[in-house]
Amino acid sequence: MTSTVETSGQQPWEPALSVRQVLGLERVLAGQPEVVAGAHRLDRPVRWVHVAEAADVGVMLSGGEMVLTTGVLLAGDEDKQDEYIRSLHRAEAAAVVLGLGRAFPAPPDVMRRAAERCGLPMVVLHRPFPFAELTEEVQSRLLRRKFAAVSLSEAVRTELTGLITAGAPVQRLLDEVARHGGCPVVVTNRAHRVLATAGERSAVDDVLRDWERIARQAGAGASDGWVRAELSCRGERWGRLVLCGYRGDRAAGRLLADRAAEALVLHRMLGDGTHAGGPGGVRDSWEEQSARTLLTDLVSGAVPARQLLPRARAAGLPVNRRLFVPLVVRDPEPDRPARVLRLLGLRGIVAELADGTTAVLLSLAPDQDARTLTTRFAARLRSEPDAAHTVVAAADARADWDDVPAGLREAQHVAEAVADSADALDPPPVVRLRDIHLRGLVRLLRDDPHVQSFAERELDGLLRGPDDDLLSVLRTYLATGRNKSRTARLHHVSRPALYRRLEAIQGRLGVDLDDFEQAASVHIALLAHDAQQG
Repeated sequence: MTSTVETSGQQPWEPALSVRQVLGLERVLAGQPEVVAGAHRLDRPVRWVHVAEAADVGVMLSGGEMVLTTGVLLAGDEDKQDEYIRSLHRAEAAAVVLGLGRAFPAPPDVMRRAAERCGLPMVVLHRPFPFAELTEEVQSRLLRRKFAAVSLSEAVRTELTGLITAGAPVQRLLDEVARHGGCPVVVTNRAHRVLATAGERSAVDDVLRDWERIARQAGAGASDGWVRAELSCRGERWGRLVLCGYRGDRAAGRLLADRAAEALVLHRMLGDGTHAGGPGGVRDSWEEQSARTLLTDLVSGAVPARQLLPRARAAGLPVNRRLFVPLVVRDPEPDRPARVLRLLGLRGIVAELADGTTAVLLSLAPDQDARTLTTRFAARLRSEPDAAHTVVAAADARADWDDVPAGLREAQHVAEAVADSADALDPPPVVRLRDIHLRGLVRLLRDDPHVQSFAERELDGLLRGPDDDLLSVLRTYLATGRNKSRTARLHHVSRPALYRRLEAIQGRLGVDLDDFEQAASVHIALLAHDAQQG
């Protein structure tokens, strides 16, 4: 198990102050500092302060030091002055601070020009200044930062490990990381597509709204406060965690990202490369979990569609000038719709919402024929082995993203209305709202108390009886349009045996099923009863 934090050449645990922060210290200000070169590099980190008068000081450095000198051994020798600056640059020193005095009463032009060429911040102090005070001040601040960062690191590691041990979902881990960091946290795959987020919702949405640009900046290390940790498992890099706009100490941010990465990798390994928590206990990949969360929020309407648009875009769904086709598929194999989508080269997101029910949101270009492509998708899906009875329910294409939630709910309603009905044995390739007729209306009204009372009253004689087979026979008889021959065949009984069962049903219900109105009333009651049973 490995996780690494990219830190521009520094070790993750090393605390640092920037050159600008050091120059802003009260003790330094007393020396009247002036930046004479490399002013654009003042945000470079200072890992240590080194007082040295040796001309070859560069060989003593390991990178990140702020070198303090009076230049006494450099005075009068311009070649030495030029080489001195270049050696500091080669050693990756953070900055050089020259105390003006007898050796150099004014900033030396040779050193200043060399520092400007190298991009090395060069600072001169116009008033006498005890270097020991600056060294003491900076070193004590760095040590305090290091202690605070390590303490935070261990606290976070202990907390996240405890959550993993307790079986907490990965979202709980990310919420804790966001709380400690005080900033949004984003987990992406290697293609920068967002898999999970945590943090204050409005702040997360601000980040996701311009995610492509932000991801490029964070990837190049060009954005202040963006700390990323690469996620790898068994030698294979599979994702990235990003602290977005972290405003705390840089060392603490690196350690926080590192501990979070370790926890996510451990969580993934314990799940054998997947995430537990899918419908029915199925283990889902991060991509599947992200899609399911997005589609569930769209279907529920708990979050306005407009607020979910940045998440959809960051997840890789094309959303600009597109047509959206909401589908709900009832298929015993939840992985099949996503596989068929890839085979056909269609863009969209897929997620299992419940056992056997999968939501699909297609994203099509305006010039693509939504109905033709939907039919092609359904036909290809039903051509798979053991998929002849798969139901594909669809709503009409939506050009406005705000209409997508209503479309998904409509498709879900259609799929529910078709489920478990006798005529679902041979459904059309794509089932739409107009195809479900009375069954759809009853589904919409199933929670109405008056409808519930009506169903119980009409079916009371059968619901109180011990013979569930009679209820099944009645269901088939009415669904087949009171076709006795087909009903007998479907129940594998003779015609005389079926007649006896129909007589028993009529006797218990006190109705005449040959009377159209009475049969229709019983049929509606049975549809309502089945809808209420779910």
